[in-house]
Amino acid sequence: MQTHVNSRATLGAADDDLKRRFLAGESVVDLVHERADIVDGLLVNLWQTHAGDLTRSLALVAVGGYGRGELHPFSDIDIMLLLPDAIDAAAEQRLSAFITSLWDIGLDIGHSVRSVRQCVEEASADLTVATTLMEARLVAGPEALFADMQAAVGPDRLWAPQEFFAEKRREQIARHHRYHDTAYNLEPNVKGSPGGLRDIQMIGWVAKRHFGVDTLDELVHHRFLAPGQLQLLHEGQAFLWRVRFGLHILTGRREDRLLFDHQVKLAEMLGYEDATYTLAVEQLMQRYYRTVMDLSRLNEMLLQLFEEAILMDPDAAPEPLNERFQVKNGYLQTVDSRVFVNDPSALLELFLLLQQHPGIRGVSAYTVGLIKRNLHLIDEQFRQNPRNHRLFLAILRAPAGVTHELRRMNLYGVLGLYIPSFGRIVGRMQYDLFHVYTVDEHTLFVVSNLRRFALERFDHEYPHCSRVMQALEKAEIAYLSGLFHDIAKGRGGDHSELGAVDAEAFCLEHGMSRYEARTVAWLVLHHLALSTTAQKRDIGDPDVVNEFAALVGDQTHLDYLYVLTVADVRGTNPKLWNSWKASLFHDLYELTSRALRRGLENPIDREQLILEKQDEAREMLHEANVDDERIAAVWTFLNDRYFLRHRSNEIAWHTEWLADSDTDSDIGLVDVRRQPGGDGVEAILYTPRRKHTFAHATAALDELGMTIVDARVEQLENDYSLDSFIFMELDRRMDIDESRMTKIRRSLTRVLTSSDDDVAKVTRKLPRQARMFTTKTVVDFEHDNTRGLTVMELVAADRPGLLSKVGKVFIDQGVDIDAAKIMTIGERAEDVFYISDEAGAPIRKAAKSRLSKGLIDAIDENDAAN
Repeated sequence: MQTHVNSRATLGAADDDLKRRFLAGESVVDLVHERADIVDGLLVNLWQTHAGDLTRSLALVAVGGYGRGELHPFSDIDIMLLLPDAIDAAAEQRLSAFITSLWDIGLDIGHSVRSVRQCVEEASADLTVATTLMEARLVAGPEALFADMQAAVGPDRLWAPQEFFAEKRREQIARHHRYHDTAYNLEPNVKGSPGGLRDIQMIGWVAKRHFGVDTLDELVHHRFLAPGQLQLLHEGQAFLWRVRFGLHILTGRREDRLLFDHQVKLAEMLGYEDATYTLAVEQLMQRYYRTVMDLSRLNEMLLQLFEEAILMDPDAAPEPLNERFQVKNGYLQTVDSRVFVNDPSALLELFLLLQQHPGIRGVSAYTVGLIKRNLHLIDEQFRQNPRNHRLFLAILRAPAGVTHELRRMNLYGVLGLYIPSFGRIVGRMQYDLFHVYTVDEHTLFVVSNLRRFALERFDHEYPHCSRVMQALEKAEIAYLSGLFHDIAKGRGGDHSELGAVDAEAFCLEHGMSRYEARTVAWLVLHHLALSTTAQKRDIGDPDVVNEFAALVGDQTHLDYLYVLTVADVRGTNPKLWNSWKASLFHDLYELTSRALRRGLENPIDREQLILEKQDEAREMLHEANVDDERIAAVWTFLNDRYFLRHRSNEIAWHTEWLADSDTDSDIGLVDVRRQPGGDGVEAILYTPRRKHTFAHATAALDELGMTIVDARVEQLENDYSLDSFIFMELDRRMDIDESRMTKIRRSLTRVLTSSDDDVAKVTRKLPRQARMFTTKTVVDFEHDNTRGLTVMELVAADRPGLLSKVGKVFIDQGVDIDAAKIMTIGERAEDVFYISDEAGAPIRKAAKSRLSKGLIDAIDENDAAN
């Protein structure tokens, strides 16, 4: 027992020393290997204590990362007890005592007990076991037994290099799929994400299996790695090790995920400091993303080299494409090592050839290496070369492979050098929950979305966007606006304005007409306009639509802006795209198209719009067997504002429901339905005007785990209010079954009997990621001259119960809600409320001050509680 105590103390002291030296900046490579050495010493000591004479016949073997001699502070320590044959019960008891002692001193042990025969059986059946045994290292025991095991599971006995490589390649593809095939996730896994430590280990495993090498350095001797590439691998691994080591220290456990919870503290631990335009955490993450991008490129190149060496015919005859390129074993390669030196334009031509010959499997590893070594040729002279301008535009205009080759250009480092402003956003993250990808990855997703709109085989995904995109005369205008829309992020100033300048200059340099260049620049400058108008303003108001139509100017600009907006929002955060946003954008597009057809000098007429909506709704109601008399009875208390702000199908639903109900009810009425053709739910509450149902209804829906995307409060002509809400599940589930609908109905029905003083408390917890952010609460007021209302914009942290808190303050201060536009941007809420006092007049100056203070106090109190 004293041995255990001493060992625990030794381990604790050693870990404290390693932590101190890490924080002092000592080489993490030395620390990782030293911890493995420390654990070796402890295990040998305990092995001798507990195993006794068994140490002469049994082997203590380190496997996995421990087998490689690499241990982070809380890494798993995987060992195997290798037996010559079966052992008796007494020996089993001693081995059990040994394993228990390891747990007792605080080691996180994973262990197996196998004979050589069992090693062969399990390695034959499971590639993971075979891989683990490849990395085995003898810690103590008979060397002959260990050598027998190594020989028994060697490539000449099982998992030959060809089979091993093919299976490992499939394994990596599957792992990358689990991380959505991108290293640019918001919370990447240092070990498993593409470009992470597992990708480096993958190279080592294949090299060891095929060449029998023990280190990556030996690949240089086999001419599979250049010295510079080896240095890049070592530096990348050291950086990722430093991140992982820091995560373990920070969390006090094995942690490989760069969660939001840890990123800021880790950046501080690693010595990063906030700069003028870039936070310390953004600097850390940009370094991380650029590192894994380099490692991804090396991983791809080396695995392809292995594939060519292991699976392909080295003597295959190449097929010439032109004087610079040929195809060998299905891969594009240069005819010699000086192609790029003799003709630098070939650095762009290569990508165009891949588009023109879709049967080519990719770029040969040899050529990828040549590209990397010749990137310095992409200089200002290269960027000003008219031939290169033509090549780049040809890549954008190609009938196939546009997105694929732009991604390849980015991966190989070509795109960021050809467009230097793009190079500055490579790996740049934005520390929030709205942008889930780095700026360059988001940009390429936007172009990918635009490209899918342009291809008929994807028409089923977004039919309307596809029709609009495919009717555009020059798709490259849309692609270029996508490439440049966020290109000035991180520079300071308005990124839309700065990006528009860059875009226009680039287009003019590339020989595009002044009109085309200005169109691209206009799209970059106004790329947020359609989204902001649709989500923050009342597009049922013809004045809003006319104002937006004046900004757009013509149908062509509207078409380009519409497809760019949908592509942009979808490419920012797929989880935040939903049918409600799609319908908002579509509605604004259609309303603006109509305004443009009428002419800006002949704006949409309110009365005509109301009559058209009534005619469409009446037709639907007749189909539902609701006669004109019952329709007229309901419409007597629905005012013009109601008809302007609701779609025809909503008017028909509300009218049929009210026609079949007791509209004089003192309590009120509730109805709920799934959104037609959407993935949300609509609820309508008809209550006496004296009731303030907004606070109660939003609290009830929030507690149910719903996110509200739209709210409207109509003051009717009969002293009743019609409150409508559109909402969906927080986890974006599409299928809301009938039992869930029943629960929603019951919860909202209870709202009808709630008093103003009895707003339910929302007990739902704040999501983990959102806890890491603080958003200053800001309240601004404007006046809506058209409707005589006050427009209040609230920016605050998006927290459970936020809307009900706002509603409760409105009740306390005698504020009536006319409408609410709910917009959540990651961790931040940007909500707009159209409000008045109880007499229907705009909010006065003194009342605005009280209201602002009341909201800030209530919300900040709520944040403190969370």
